[in-house]
Amino acid sequence: MEAQTIEGGFGNPVFDAQIVFRAVMDAMARPGSVRPMPVLARPPAPLCPSTAAVALALCDHDTPLWLDTFPQASPAVKSWLGFHTGAPMARTPDEALFAVVAAPGELISLDNFAQGTQEYPDRSATLILQVETLSAGSRLLLEGPGIEKAASLSPSPLPRHFVEQWKQNNQRFPRGVDVILAAPEGVACLPRTTRIQEA
Repeated sequence: MEAQTIEGGFGNPVFDAQIVFRAVMDAMARPGSVRPMPVLARPPAPLCPSTAAVALALCDHDTPLWLDTFPQASPAVKSWLGFHTGAPMARTPDEALFAVVAAPGELISLDNFAQGTQEYPDRSATLILQVETLSAGSRLLLEGPGIEKAASLSPSPLPRHFVEQWKQNNQRFPRGVDVILAAPEGVACLPRTTRIQEA
């Protein structure tokens, strides 16, 4: 097995995974907040360390993983994620419980991913979107559970027509996808209960 596949994972798997999991859970509980993420993983390109760390902390052999076009084209990324998470690769978006998206601006529509069911909404997908920034894109206004009055976030890039897609995602509640935004400065989350408007 190539060194590129074996190297670059968590140095202390249990401790590092706990750090990332706590950051993601805090961000999910408080939509719009940015939780700093130390560099705990060194993945092959085009994945950035924060995206990779989230995937390592959340994915395992029971969570089918879908990759967008950019990681999909990199055998090194598929091998690295497979080795460090044990997650099987989903053939289609609707088979995945997690999706790693290195190029959000090119992402297919959110409704292509597993939406869960009325009885089992937890069977929906969580999308890990790798963004360049959480503070220098177009400003989004957020409302909903976990937000006292209102919050804002400025991620970039985002999928085309993201706000409109997200409104449709809200309407499917309790079904629908959740989103984790991973950037160099940390992570932020958009649970399906969060309402978004353009500023």
